[in-house]
Amino acid sequence: MLSPAELPIIRVLPDQLISQIAAGEVVERPASVLKELLENALDAGARAIQIQLEEGGVKLIRIGDDGCGIGRDELFLALTRHATSKIGSLADLERVSTCGFRGEALAAIASVSRLAITSRRTGAAHAWRLGNSTNGGGGASPEPAALSAGTVVEMRDLYYNTPARRKFLKSEATEYAHCQEIVKRIALAYPEVAFSLAHNGRNALNLPRADLPARVKLLLGDDFLAAARPLSAEIETAGLRLHGYAALPAYARNRGDLQFCYVNNRFVRDKLLSHALRAAYEDILHGSRYPAYCVFLDIDPALVDVNVHPAKTEVRFRDARAVHQFVLHAAQRALSAPMSGTGTPEDTGSNEHHGALPRFSGFSSPSAEYPRKPWQRPLGVNEDSRAAYYDFAAAAAAPRAGNVGEVYDPREDSVVPPLGYALAQLHGVYLLAQNSMGLALVDIHAAHERILYEQLKNACDAREVSTQTLLIPVVVEAGALEMACAAEHAGLLATLGFEVSPVGPSQLALRSVPALLQKAEPQTLFRALLSALASETSEHGVAALAIARRNEILATLACHGAVRAHRTLTLPEMNALLRQIETTERADQCNHGRPTWTQISMEELDRFFLRGR
Repeated sequence: MLSPAELPIIRVLPDQLISQIAAGEVVERPASVLKELLENALDAGARAIQIQLEEGGVKLIRIGDDGCGIGRDELFLALTRHATSKIGSLADLERVSTCGFRGEALAAIASVSRLAITSRRTGAAHAWRLGNSTNGGGGASPEPAALSAGTVVEMRDLYYNTPARRKFLKSEATEYAHCQEIVKRIALAYPEVAFSLAHNGRNALNLPRADLPARVKLLLGDDFLAAARPLSAEIETAGLRLHGYAALPAYARNRGDLQFCYVNNRFVRDKLLSHALRAAYEDILHGSRYPAYCVFLDIDPALVDVNVHPAKTEVRFRDARAVHQFVLHAAQRALSAPMSGTGTPEDTGSNEHHGALPRFSGFSSPSAEYPRKPWQRPLGVNEDSRAAYYDFAAAAAAPRAGNVGEVYDPREDSVVPPLGYALAQLHGVYLLAQNSMGLALVDIHAAHERILYEQLKNACDAREVSTQTLLIPVVVEAGALEMACAAEHAGLLATLGFEVSPVGPSQLALRSVPALLQKAEPQTLFRALLSALASETSEHGVAALAIARRNEILATLACHGAVRAHRTLTLPEMNALLRQIETTERADQCNHGRPTWTQISMEELDRFFLRGR
C-alpha cells in the first residue's frame, strides 16, 4: 500500500521533455534527421539540394536547398511542435500529398541537437537566421543573414544533451552508410531534383537532374537496368498507376537490399506490396533468393492512409485487396511477357544487354555495319517456308570437301524471328542460333523445362490435360508414406494426367502419363512425382498441397520431362524449340530462375577478336 506521499500525480510534461520524447520516435539516428530535412526541402519545391555531413552525420548535417524559403515571422514557428504549412484541416490530413505533415520533426531535432535555420522567402529582400544553442530555440530572435535563395538547415552535435542515447549510435562508417541509403531512396523518387552529397569535406555523390532511367542507372547500376523489365500499368478509374523496374530472376540477391518500393513517391516497407511483388516471382524464383526491383505506385491520396507510423514508412490502403491484385498482375505481365514475332517483347520499354542476360531489342533488322549477305536473308513464318528452310539449312550444314564458300539462297523475306535459326548444338548442351543481332545461345534443357512447365500449368488450369497410356505399366516399389500419398491424392494425380493404382501392399503401377511428358523416362518421372507428393504432404498437408503447391510439383515434372543434356537434336527440333521460346511466357528463365538464353552481338564479337583495330 502506497503512502499519500508516494501516490502518483498526473501532471503536464514540460515542452522540452515532450519534444525529447517525440525525438525518440522521430530521431533514431543521424539518417533519421537527414530524411526529415530532405523531405522538408522537397516539400518546399527544391530543385537542387546540397548535403554536407561530418562524422557520419553525428557532428554535422547541413542541408541547403533552392526552395520557396521561410518567412522571418515563421522561423520561430518552424521549431514549434505541431506547427506546419502542409495541412490545415482534417480534409487535408485525409489527402496528404506532401512528404511530411505532422509538424514534429524540426522541434524534435532541435530538442536533441544544436539546430540553426537560415532562410530567404521568395521575393524577400534578404535572409534571416534562427539558431538554438541551448533550449530548442526558445527566446531566440531571427537575425539578418546572407543567403541568395531557399533554406539552409544545420544540425550539429546530435544527442549532445542526452549522452545516454548517443551511446547507442554505431561507428561513423555505419552511420554514414545509413545516411547514404536515405539519400539513395529519396533521390530515386525525385529524379527531377539534383542532389549532391559530401562527407568530411569529400564529395561522395553528385546527381544531376535526370529522368527515371538515368537516375536508376546512376544509383542502382548498369547491371540492374540491364537485368530489369520496365513496369507500366494504370487503372485510371481507380486512381492507380504502377511504373518502375523489376529485375529478372538471374539478378536475384542473397539479401533484400535492392528492393525499393514507393507509394506516391514515399519510400515504404509495406507487407502487402512486398507480398504482391514476391508473388509475381512465384513461378520463376524459388528458394531464399530476394528479387530486385524499384517500383512506384501512384494512388489517389484519399485511398491511402500515410499517418500510421511515426517514421512514415508504413501505409494502409482503403482497398488493400484491389491494390494487391493490381500490383501482382502488373508485375507478372512484365516478367512473363513472351517475345513477339518481330523480336520485341510484348511489354513497354526495352532493355540493354550486359553479361549473361537476355536482350530483347533490335532483332528485327541488322545494323548498317552488317547488312545481310545473300545467304543470311531470312525466310517467312509460314509452314511451307519453314520446312524449306529446314531442308536448306540441313544441306548448308553438310560438310563440303574443299568448299568453304557462302551458300546462296535466292529467296528474300523480310522478317527474321527474334532468336533466328539454329546452326548447331554445342556439346549437346547449348543451341547456337543466328539472328539479326548476331549469335543467340540457348540452354536447351532450361528452355525446354520452362516450356513444358507453362504447358502443363495451362493444361491443368483449363482441365484439359491429355494423357498417353503406357503400353506396359511401370511398377515401382513404394514405401508406406508413398502408398498413402498415392491413395489420398488420386484425384490430383488424375488431374495432372497420371493414372496410378496399387498392385500390391508395397507396389504402385503407373498406367498413363501426361502426353506432354510421354518422351520422359516413365520410372524416373514416377519416382520424382512420388517424392514430391510425399515431401509436400508431410510439410503442408493435403488441402494446402492441392491449392498452393501444385505448381512446384509441375515444375519438378517439367524438369524431369525436359530434354536432357547431350541428347542430339535435329535442325527441325532445334528450330521448333526456338519458336516455342519466343511464344512462351517467362521463357527468359527456367523454373529455378536461371537464364535460358543470351545474346552475343556482332559488335561484341568484333571487340573480342579486335576487328577494325
